[in-house]
Amino acid sequence: MICHMPISTLKHDLSACEICKDRFAATHTAHAPRPVVWFEKSARILIAGQAPGARVHESGKPFTDPSGDRLRDWMGVDDATFYDQTRVAILPMAFCFPGYTAKGSDLPPPPICAETWRTPILAQLLDIRLTLLVGGYAQKYHLGKTAGSVTDTVANWRDHAPAIIPLPHPSWRNTAWIKRNPWFETELLPVLKSRVKEALVP
Repeated sequence: MICHMPISTLKHDLSACEICKDRFAATHTAHAPRPVVWFEKSARILIAGQAPGARVHESGKPFTDPSGDRLRDWMGVDDATFYDQTRVAILPMAFCFPGYTAKGSDLPPPPICAETWRTPILAQLLDIRLTLLVGGYAQKYHLGKTAGSVTDTVANWRDHAPAIIPLPHPSWRNTAWIKRNPWFETELLPVLKSRVKEALVP
């Protein structure tokens, strides 16, 4: 079974995945699949996000955009730490850029991606000490029926700590949300930074 593959084989097969090729060709962006693969068995922190955006599709490296700058600031880590795959695994709910609609809106991550890849990958990551659930798609997948709206789920972050911390998407579009919810910066972020530091201790 795929879950018993060596992690190197799993990463190779994921990198070559074209299961959504026809789906992406039919989007307004009409792009080809380009899975962004970023994990190693020894990772201590798991970042479960939504899906790569257009910039990440071009770079092939996760969170190479303003959202990534904000997420690294929230976590209190530098680029070197964030991009060290032996310490931080980044597993979005879809590994490829889903594309845009004709109006320029983000398409949702195709469920078939998580259904195909998430279980075998998570089975390899046995040293995870902290899971960050970034955005509603990741929260619903990992928390199931206990996940409500993003605001409610993040507001109730203590219900899942210390092993899991739900976060809003770090998009600059959520700046207004952060201003409306000052507890996020005053109460949650200090705990997040502390937990990240603890999880990365050898």
